[in-house]
Amino acid sequence: MTDPFWLTPVPEDAVERGDGDFIVRFADAFATITKDSIAGPSGSKMVLREWQKRLLGDLFARDEDGGLRHRISLVGMPRKSGKSALGSLIAAFALVDFKTQGAEIYSVAADRNQAKIVFEDTKKMIRNSELAEHVKIYRDSLYVPATGNVYRALSADAPRHEGLSPTLVLFDELHAQPNRKLFDVMSLAQGARGKQATLIAITTAGVKTESQTGKDSIAYTLYNYGKRLVSGEDSDETFYMAWWEAPAEADHKLESTWRAANPGFDDIVAKSDFESAVKRTPEAEFRTKRCNQWVSAQQAWLPTGSWGKLTQNVDIEPDEDYVLGFDGSYANDSTAICAVTVPKEGEKPKVKLVKVWEKDFERDDDTWRVNIEEVKQTIISYVQKNPLCREIACDPYRWASMMQDLDEMDFPIVEYKTNLLNLMIPATQKVFEAVTEERLVHDGDPVLSRHIDNCVIKMDHRGQRVTKESATSRKKIDAAIAFIIAYDRATASRIDEGVPEFFF
Repeated sequence: MTDPFWLTPVPEDAVERGDGDFIVRFADAFATITKDSIAGPSGSKMVLREWQKRLLGDLFARDEDGGLRHRISLVGMPRKSGKSALGSLIAAFALVDFKTQGAEIYSVAADRNQAKIVFEDTKKMIRNSELAEHVKIYRDSLYVPATGNVYRALSADAPRHEGLSPTLVLFDELHAQPNRKLFDVMSLAQGARGKQATLIAITTAGVKTESQTGKDSIAYTLYNYGKRLVSGEDSDETFYMAWWEAPAEADHKLESTWRAANPGFDDIVAKSDFESAVKRTPEAEFRTKRCNQWVSAQQAWLPTGSWGKLTQNVDIEPDEDYVLGFDGSYANDSTAICAVTVPKEGEKPKVKLVKVWEKDFERDDDTWRVNIEEVKQTIISYVQKNPLCREIACDPYRWASMMQDLDEMDFPIVEYKTNLLNLMIPATQKVFEAVTEERLVHDGDPVLSRHIDNCVIKMDHRGQRVTKESATSRKKIDAAIAFIIAYDRATASRIDEGVPEFFF
């Protein structure tokens, strides 16, 4: 059991006056586990750990007038620490608390699916107990006729949130909010409830800045505010923060680091899970999700030396199936074609850079353009030399005409839009795992290696993907993008991941 790294002080008498003990007894009587996990099978009794009991006592401490002491609370825990279970317990307690009348409880998240997680867990908890006799269960709400208490889920992508009067707001994964608008709406809406209202944000760490504005995110802003309260730089009894994280200088690969950041380590989250995850997860993401440390929006993509270790004397033979990945610009950048073999059982995919066209910035030639006809003829010649081409996966931006020409010649042209995050985020992760787990080989082409070295990871609430270090950077990454496209398609299951539709 690990204490929070950052913890704002709460007087013991405020805890004793609060609702923590009531919630603990409520959990003992009614709370159940809603998903199979190391903590127990679905439907079994939820057993609160001591650190969870202390946290609940702090969250629901009351002042001398009987009002809730904390108007805003920020709880930071790594993933798999039971955040959703804790949120559903709090929501269920608030819903059936017969001391309140007309309470409005809301689970809030960045999108509809995330917002539904705590709500659906609460619904299962109600159904699994005798509380179901007192609660009307609807698809999108839970309602207690005897008190008029109601519980709903909201999301940042819902159209309107005005006109609410929340008693309890549970922000799930606050770090994922695209901006602070919804947080401000919900916190201000509590005003009519006075000291009987509270907003609790339970989240992991994330990136420090909003992707759209470059300003500090609402979660990072509150985190820094909490740190100032802990240090005594500021004073605010209405704000509470309990934040578990590993020390900044700690080695993220060590068990001691995992244990320091995770209050449920080797209890509700297994040590073996960390041992597996640290081998296949980028350091920045592991530090964020498992060590609960804040990271910058951009980090180097591949660990130092990991790409060079995979160098072999490889070539693609005419009898091998493969995919061509293509990423192109027209001016002021580069265009690249990369081939990756479709792996046979027991073999590793082979990566081969076919050709790259790059602007020479040393010459400062603003008239430079990629020769589209030369690019097309290079693709034609390569496929004629190696006829077992499964796909030519291309980003169509500015290259639709060439793609149409090749399609009309019966080349297997497919569309792969690199601006679609549902493609690039999982593809980025897939390639990272393949490189770090040494599941591919390449010929050490210096241009591809340079483009890969130029890649940085951009992280936001949707996930991580490779990008240039800035929009104006002269460091090219097009060969790396072509490689990612080709590897993603060459290793895709034709059943599970499907083949993209033909472009035309």
